[in-house]
Amino acid sequence: MLWIHPFWAFLLPIAASLPIGWSMFRTLDVPTDRAGRGLDALPMFLCRLIGRREPARMDWKKYAVAFIVFNLALFILTFGLLYAQPRMPLNPDGKGSLGALGYKDTAGVDHPGADTAVVFNTVCSFVTNTNLQHYAGEQNLSYFSQLACIVWLMFVTPAAGLAVMLATLRGLRGDSHLGDFYADLMRSLVYVFMPYCFLVAILLVGSGVPMTFQPAAQATTLDGLATKMETQTIARGPVAALVAIKQSGTNGGGFFGPNSTHPFENPTPWSNMLGVVSIIVLPMASLIMAGLMLKNMRHAVVIFSVMLLLLFSGLVVAVWAESYPSAATQGLPVVRGPNMEGKEVRLGPVAAATWAAITTATSNGSVNSMHDSLNPIAGMVPMALMMLNVVFSGIGAGFENMLMYVIVAVFLAGLMVGRTPEYLGKKVEAKEVKLAMIAILFHPLLICAGAGLFAATDWGAKTVANPGSHGFSEILYEFDSAAANNGSGFEGLGDNNPPWNIATGVVLLLGRFPALILPLALAGSLAVKKRVPETIGTLRVDNLTFAGMLLGTVLLVGALSFMPAVVLGPVADQLAAVPK
Repeated sequence: MLWIHPFWAFLLPIAASLPIGWSMFRTLDVPTDRAGRGLDALPMFLCRLIGRREPARMDWKKYAVAFIVFNLALFILTFGLLYAQPRMPLNPDGKGSLGALGYKDTAGVDHPGADTAVVFNTVCSFVTNTNLQHYAGEQNLSYFSQLACIVWLMFVTPAAGLAVMLATLRGLRGDSHLGDFYADLMRSLVYVFMPYCFLVAILLVGSGVPMTFQPAAQATTLDGLATKMETQTIARGPVAALVAIKQSGTNGGGFFGPNSTHPFENPTPWSNMLGVVSIIVLPMASLIMAGLMLKNMRHAVVIFSVMLLLLFSGLVVAVWAESYPSAATQGLPVVRGPNMEGKEVRLGPVAAATWAAITTATSNGSVNSMHDSLNPIAGMVPMALMMLNVVFSGIGAGFENMLMYVIVAVFLAGLMVGRTPEYLGKKVEAKEVKLAMIAILFHPLLICAGAGLFAATDWGAKTVANPGSHGFSEILYEFDSAAANNGSGFEGLGDNNPPWNIATGVVLLLGRFPALILPLALAGSLAVKKRVPETIGTLRVDNLTFAGMLLGTVLLVGALSFMPAVVLGPVADQLAAVPK
């Protein structure tokens, strides 16, 4: 019975990714001569509402500029709306501005005044498809802010990432232009995210997730019924709409502060299974779409298989580690069983470990348990998956990140046999390798530099809930989550203060945009090169040998980049927890 939940959590999304990936290919990769016809009529009609009569023919630079300008507009608009929250509609509980949310400094002094840093962090988080939350949604956001700011960004930011993936794939197959960013954005919204999330939201409502605009309910507790004094405020709202897109768009976060541990977000085992399947199915389907667009399904299967092997290995380790009791129960007169600290009793440690692995493999970041309470080795699994950041990851972003490792693997293989490396019929030269290495090495730089700075100063040292190696793990995990655009956290950390809000906000931005634009530039460089004929010496990228080469490249770079930090954090934490 132990492995039933992980088994279905793998089998269902793999099976569903095949038809969904084919559907994405048919609706998103529209030839220029068929733009606006048939199924494409609706997204092109929406494009015309913003002034575009025909799809533009963008090269990678124009596409990148359109992507950046669009996100800049999102940033400015959302920043203003969150500050103006008290004057916006759909605020039945009278929530104030998010900018008025106070914080506690490193000396423990409360600062109730305005904190622009938390608004900056929140906007950075949701514009980058991360959903790192340094606030509690049910306490600090109105229904208008939840829908018009949070849910809206949850739709358009993964759609923007998918659009960049489409442009990259067109460049890799040698198209003369990479498409129109706004047309790709509309197609993604109309034919991927809207229908899928509508179906998921209906199923969530059927399982008991609230969907209402009524204010918070006032309930009389059992004690209050006797004393006629005690009442309880029960937050509610348009929860199902947010949960559907937070899972499906690899967004994460939650309507409530406890996230998917809250019974209103995740009330039943069926809603838990629906949530964990929704987290990973669209990232998987996007790889099926990639194989169809490149007309090289065997290569897509190689990438898919390497990602799946990394995820499965991490999940096995996490479930195994959580089958042992927490070190906190050592010496206590309690029954020794699996680690139940920080778990929902109705879900248990296996479902918690499964969710922890899948949510961090996919840049989702929603949680159904407290990751800070995982046993150290189990906590290392989500940390490692975010450090690698290539295991399906975000929609679009996962393929973009893995593409950089593919280029490096092709380059290394070329060095071994003394040939100029080739990828999909195009020569890989110094420019492409430099772009790939910059993208790969920038990720560990953000994590290690940020964690090192905060671990060495009061900004981090006085905000951790635990001393020593576990406290360092809390700091490391926060920067890891921000750089990987994940959003989960070791929530013993006191991270709602200006240093943390500003630092992680900057890391969020730097972890998102270079990771999407550099692969786009690489694809644009390959697109203008002449295709070379395949010979007996050409490296095949669709067989088991290349799969091993790619897996080894990912693990080697990951180990060299992060091993010292991991040893100082979860490994040392595990050694300290072993009974003497």
